[in-house]
Amino acid sequence: MFDGRWRSTIEQGLRPIGAGLRRTGITADVVTSVGLVMAVATSVAIGRGDFRLALLLLVLTGIPDALDGAVAKASGTSSKRGAFFDSVADRVTDALLLGGVAWYLAPQGRIVLLPFAVAAVAMLVSYQRARAESLGFDARGGLMERAERIIVLAFGLLFSEWLVAVLWVMLVLTAVTAVQRFVKVWRQADRPTPTRTRYRRSRPRPRRPVAERWRDERAARRARR
Repeated sequence: MFDGRWRSTIEQGLRPIGAGLRRTGITADVVTSVGLVMAVATSVAIGRGDFRLALLLLVLTGIPDALDGAVAKASGTSSKRGAFFDSVADRVTDALLLGGVAWYLAPQGRIVLLPFAVAAVAMLVSYQRARAESLGFDARGGLMERAERIIVLAFGLLFSEWLVAVLWVMLVLTAVTAVQRFVKVWRQADRPTPTRTRYRRSRPRPRRPVAERWRDERAARRARR
């Protein structure tokens, strides 16, 4: 929902900040790398059960994720390489955050599988979009995209006694998002693709030599006599 409704508005608001960072010499790749470092620190804080610190670090992790695109556009360095790095960093960040939750829940037994299930379904949602876009379809949207997952996880860290319940909500809504994206792409792929009829220009027949044409004409006259 966030990606389709508010992303463009937020990107416009962040553009002056991105321009200011670019003037200091900071590149988009550096901003993305800072976000990864913050994600590692957040994961460790979650695993240790220090949820107040983890919440603060989670907010700080989201800031570079929001600013790297603004810096790239301000500097005119938006590229496929940068987009690839940003996407990979997002997946690594998701794995680190949910890995920290699993680390914290490990002493409680089988419930440790819950954050791994959330991570698996989240990766499926991300794969659906990447694969759909590679085929020319649009798979954006759904109830629980990445921004929503971060917000819900922050709520779980703020009210740690509800953390397991929050994870169940994330799992269900992320699974619903996977179904929504599958149906959306399926409907797009089911539409007939217009085909273009190619007209081939006929090639002119090669002209025969004059002497050969005269010989054939004489042979035809003789045959008529």
